[in-house]
Amino acid sequence: EVQLQASGGGLVQAGGSLRLSCAVSGFTFDDYDIGWFRQAPGKEREGVLSLSTKDGTTYYADSVKGRFTISSDNANNTVYLQMNSLKPEDTAVYHCAIAANYLQWIRLRTADEYDYWGQGTLVTVSS
Repeated sequence: EVQLQASGGGLVQAGGSLRLSCAVSGFTFDDYDIGWFRQAPGKEREGVLSLSTKDGTTYYADSVKGRFTISSDNANNTVYLQMNSLKPEDTAVYHCAIAANYLQWIRLRTADEYDYWGQGTLVTVSS
C-alpha cells in the first residue's frame, strides 16, 4: 500500500521558519505530481502548491508565493516544504498528497485530483 507521512510541524513565532517533510513509501514518486494542502480548524482545505516530479516545475498559491519553497529527494522518496517568513494565518494542519496521473504542464491542482494523502502535521505560528 502507498503511505505518506508528513512531519516537521511545530510551534514557531511569526517571521520564523519551519521545514516539513513528506516521506512516501509503497512506490517511487518519479513522474507523479505532489501537492501540499493546509486546513485550519473550521475552514476549507486550501491548496498550497503542486509540484511536477517530471520536470521539477512548481505552481505556488499566491498566499505562499515567495515564502514557501518545495524540493524533492527522489532517491529517498521524500519531499520537503521549506516555509519562511511565517505568519499567524499560516497556522494549519499541513497535508502532503500524491496524484498518480501527472500533468504535462503543472498548475495548482485541486484536492480531488490527488489519490494518496498523508495524515498531516500541525504548524502553529504565534503572533
